[in-house]
Amino acid sequence: MSFFSVLFALLIEQLKPLRGGNVVHDSLVAWVRWTGRNFDAGKDVHAWVVWCITVIVPALLTWGVHALVAHFSVLAALAWNVAVLYLTLGFRQFSHYFTDIRDALERGDEATARRLLAEWRHLDASDLPRREILRHVIEHSLLAAHRHVFGVFFWFVLLATLGLGPAGAVFYRMAEFSSRYWAYRSRTIGVPSNARLMELAQQLFGWLDHVPARLTAFGFAVVGNFEEAVDSWRRHSELWRYANDGIILAAAAGAVGVRLGGSSAPGVTPDRTKTFEAGAAVQAGDAEGSTSGMPPELGHLRSIVGLVWRSVVLWMLLLALLSLANLIG
Repeated sequence: MSFFSVLFALLIEQLKPLRGGNVVHDSLVAWVRWTGRNFDAGKDVHAWVVWCITVIVPALLTWGVHALVAHFSVLAALAWNVAVLYLTLGFRQFSHYFTDIRDALERGDEATARRLLAEWRHLDASDLPRREILRHVIEHSLLAAHRHVFGVFFWFVLLATLGLGPAGAVFYRMAEFSSRYWAYRSRTIGVPSNARLMELAQQLFGWLDHVPARLTAFGFAVVGNFEEAVDSWRRHSELWRYANDGIILAAAAGAVGVRLGGSSAPGVTPDRTKTFEAGAAVQAGDAEGSTSGMPPELGHLRSIVGLVWRSVVLWMLLLALLSLANLIG
């Protein structure tokens, strides 16, 4: 059932993608805000209470619905899995910016590319050179693909195997979502109501993303230039501030032979007046150096798209084989 759930969800998402500002996103923002306002009294222990309610309760409710509908119909359980995965898994939640920026650069319209990048990343990109535009697009697209596809994929399959239905997909996305939300709160109002809450949310998501990040990097290595990807992973992953991000970006850089990393250009800072949006913090892409490889060119955008899709096919084939082995066994 896991294979068909993921397959159907991806197909539906390609035909009818969720757009930004949808009711689901707004509801999640309201939920995270509500749990923080009602269960956070500023102490360290309250950070744990808020995180557990924010992340674990929706996952348990998702599993409860799955158990209920599965009791009556396998097809209803499959439909529930697909519906949950449609809301948590998919490329099209971010890929329209990638496509529009690529098209603008192909036309030589760097002004439009900068404007679109500024809208996507909520930063000042007015003075960003062409290669820096390309680097930011590549790095953020890779991280978004991991968080919207591969990380969700891993946790869905893991917990579905344990009989928890699509709870894993919700668990991962809520952990990632809450870690960004409390970081956003810290950036916009200076200090969150509970500094420990922001720290805990980011720390726990880092732990939850430890294995998925390495599997994503391994997938990039398998479907790309394996030797260069592994070498870049080993030599350059520690350049980035966050270990999981560094592993993914370093492996992808080696897999397609592109130079990634380096600090943001002067003046490239997040716009703190903007509302909460999807994606990693701007500073997450900063690195203390660059990987080896060619400077980013327009052709590398096509290489990145191919790398991600080949990796999706790889993991889908492995899931299909596991599902077939389970049926035969």
